[in-house]
Amino acid sequence: MSLDARTGTPPWLGHERGTPGYRRIVVALFAAGVATFAQLYSVQSVLPALADGLHLGASQAALGVSVATGALAVSVVGWSAVADRVGRVPAMVASVVLASLLGLAVPLAASLGPLLVLRALQGAALGGLPAVAMAYLAEEVHAREVALAAGAYVSGNSVGGLTGRIVSSGVADLFGWRWGVTAVALVGIAATAVFCLLVPRSRGFVRHRRVSGPPLRDRVRRALSDPALLVLYAQALLLMGGFVTVYNYLGFRLLRAPFSLSQAVVGLLFVVYLAGTLSSSVAGRLAAHGRLRVLLGAVAVFATGCVLTVSAHLALVVAGLVLLTAGFFAAHAVASGWVGARAEPGVRAQASALYTFAYYAGSSVVGWLAGFAFSGGGWVVVVGVVTALAAVAAVLAALGLRGRTPAGSMGA
Repeated sequence: MSLDARTGTPPWLGHERGTPGYRRIVVALFAAGVATFAQLYSVQSVLPALADGLHLGASQAALGVSVATGALAVSVVGWSAVADRVGRVPAMVASVVLASLLGLAVPLAASLGPLLVLRALQGAALGGLPAVAMAYLAEEVHAREVALAAGAYVSGNSVGGLTGRIVSSGVADLFGWRWGVTAVALVGIAATAVFCLLVPRSRGFVRHRRVSGPPLRDRVRRALSDPALLVLYAQALLLMGGFVTVYNYLGFRLLRAPFSLSQAVVGLLFVVYLAGTLSSSVAGRLAAHGRLRVLLGAVAVFATGCVLTVSAHLALVVAGLVLLTAGFFAAHAVASGWVGARAEPGVRAQASALYTFAYYAGSSVVGWLAGFAFSGGGWVVVVGVVTALAAVAAVLAALGLRGRTPAGSMGA
């Protein structure tokens, strides 16, 4: 057996499935995903109520989501640099704790300006977890288990998104959007506590020391030099942009005729996020037999679901939302896990951060701009935009990822 040159001990290969360390990682990152995504999207399901309360249009209200996701996108590379210096676990802990504290201040905003400032600060704080989580998994979980663990982490993301949307909309229907967002902040604090108590210390992390030149710039350049990684970043931008667009504006449509649903009922429709919880875990398992096939299949399901939401029948709209959500989270689980496996060990944090940057840039920019499509052309135009984004993502994946073998043991 070979020994680590630095320590004289066997090299760390990562926690294997079934061990206490693996179970703690899965539960801790699941909780962190809940804390992060519940708070990030707590205002999304109450956008109509927020628009009414602050006298805003749909696109203005959607900025409450876009500024948070945009700030998160900008912050991820910085968080990856912090994690390279102080360690993965301290960076993730600082991120979720700070974001949870800021979450208590968001409902106090009296107008759009302060709301956007607080949401931007919260989004920047939240960037630490998605920027680092996949790099942490790649270093702490055995290579053959990374795809499965990534699927469990993404499941936590979908449960967090579900929790934030349902809790905020349900409470908002009774007491107003401010109390709805406050309730989600309290959920975030509880999930943060679980994460901090359970997350295992890093064993595979090697601190990067500055010897000469600008190491962060070099690592970012290397993470941008692999064509396959660029295609994976594009998947994040295009699919997340389309996904957030649907969830930003579907509530406005369902509150109007012919549906005329209440805010609470619209919020309950977000229970379809459970489809993402299931599909991300299933995709993580299937990816072991061919990542590209699973990714393309997930994109096809996503696009099909989007088209179904054009219907004037609520049952078909809900079915479409289920398919869209399942397809999106399956694609995200595969693509995000592929980034960690594909990237060189020295640039995993930067590759993960760039994927996250693209993911939330899509959410911020596309999610906001699509509001003008909704206002100007209605829901059919929105669906056309989202399906076009999915088609571009599929073509790029088919051309750019075929035959690509990641750094780990699994092929495409």
